[in-house]
Amino acid sequence: MNQRHQTICVIGLGYIGLPTAALLASRGYQVIGVDTNQAVVDSANAGNAHIAETDLDILVRAAVATGSLVARTKPEPADVYIVAVPTPLNADKSPDLTAVEAAFDSIAPHLKQGDLVILESTCPVGTTDAMVERLNSQRPDLPRKIHVAYCPERVLPGQILKELVENDRVVGGITPACTQKVLDFYQSFVKGECFPTDSKTAELCKLTENSFRDVNIAFANELSIICDQQGIDVWQLIKLANRHPRVNVLQPGCGVGGHCIAIDPWFIVNQAPESTQLLQAARAVNDSKTQWVLQKIHNAVADYQKTLGALPKIACLGITFKANIDDVRESPALEIVANLAEKYSNQILVVEPNLKLLPTTLQNKPIQHVSLDQASHKADLLVLLVDHKEFKNPPINSHKKQTVLDFKGLWSTQ
Repeated sequence: MNQRHQTICVIGLGYIGLPTAALLASRGYQVIGVDTNQAVVDSANAGNAHIAETDLDILVRAAVATGSLVARTKPEPADVYIVAVPTPLNADKSPDLTAVEAAFDSIAPHLKQGDLVILESTCPVGTTDAMVERLNSQRPDLPRKIHVAYCPERVLPGQILKELVENDRVVGGITPACTQKVLDFYQSFVKGECFPTDSKTAELCKLTENSFRDVNIAFANELSIICDQQGIDVWQLIKLANRHPRVNVLQPGCGVGGHCIAIDPWFIVNQAPESTQLLQAARAVNDSKTQWVLQKIHNAVADYQKTLGALPKIACLGITFKANIDDVRESPALEIVANLAEKYSNQILVVEPNLKLLPTTLQNKPIQHVSLDQASHKADLLVLLVDHKEFKNPPINSHKKQTVLDFKGLWSTQ
């Protein structure tokens, strides 16, 4: 099939779907982006990206202007269908596959012989097979006529467009023939190497990658607590330990956030609860680190109040789940700020240079969204929660006594 006449339907225009749709449109494909959120669809059709990502606005604007990208609320006939919808957790930590099921249901009427159906959403092992069975129950004419595979993304927010092209990909089809067809498709725009496997291995590969990182961050977070108890600078300790040629300790923080590392281990735990003691322990450590950070802040507030007889103004620097992005999903910093706002009404200042407005979870709380300069002048307690580039230099006001709590080690050598 000629690439420039191939139509691709991307289901889900979120942090992965929209960049994928815009990138494919820039490579000569005709792309239909689908999202159930009308505001997201309207924004895309106006040539705007509803998420902050390097160069994404430019790519979306160009693709819409040339007519190679259009957005809709429902799928339309295509040759390739890419499902990139959210897979959150239920209250009991089990995977919620509602959006994936709805996506497959929505494309079922449009499928024809030779089509590719690719699942990119993070999913439990066996989901791709289950979705094939779901399609077959609705379209009994389809078995062996379409090519279905699982191909997880592994991109870094802030570098998504670059990494969609340059990173290696794992392609797992439900049959070897499916694997090859989908692998050929990815090789048309991916510069990284594409590795063939089966769908279950590909599904577990994605979960393994993020669970590995969660375990390693848990070690760093636990180490930071031990160092605090022993009066040791954890940042210096890690730097020294990492001089060993076979050691690479990660950096501690306020916990673990985002829609990958904090979520994916539970997909494995849910399917093998008796065999995942390490994963469950790591999750417990990383979740408890957020509470430890809160307690350190409470202690600093108590010390200030004991000395000066009043509550301090607390400037919280950063509320996204990691540095230099606008994504607050599962952010421990956001949880910390929400907790502080409940306890210290009208005392909380938030500095978040990546957001024009505070998230809805904070908008009705007694919080001020201020600039870094304003925080420097008003705050009695400076709390670094996210190491954004704007915070490289500590905003300490030399004209007033301020307490500084740096939970990212950005100022540890200053």
